[in-house]
Amino acid sequence: MDAAERREILNRYRDHSRRFEAAAARRNSKRTGAVIPFAPPPALRELEQEPTAREIEVLQLVADGLVNREIGERLFLSEETVKSHVRHLLAKLQARSRAHAVAVGFRRGLIA
Repeated sequence: MDAAERREILNRYRDHSRRFEAAAARRNSKRTGAVIPFAPPPALRELEQEPTAREIEVLQLVADGLVNREIGERLFLSEETVKSHVRHLLAKLQARSRAHAVAVGFRRGLIA
C-alpha cells in the first residue's frame, strides 16, 4: 500500500467520521438537546502528527544501528520507553519496520 492509498483511506475515514458525528449530533439533540462531541481514535490522531524531537533522536540512533537497550543507555531512557518511541515513530511515519522508518526519515529529511 503506497502513500496515496493510505491518504485515500484516511480521507474516507475522516469523511465517514464527520457523517457519523453529524448523525449522532442530530440523534442526541432530538433526545436530550445535548451534543456529545466525537473524538477520532488515538491511532488516527497519531497518523496526523509529526515525530517529536525525542522520537527523531531515537530514529537517528536506530539509523546508526543501535538496539533499544543501547538507545536507552545513550539517552538515559528505559528500554520500554525506547520501544514506545519506536512504536510511535512507526505509526507516524506509516512504516512497516525499523528499517522502513529509517528510509522514510531519510527521505523526509528528518535524519542525516
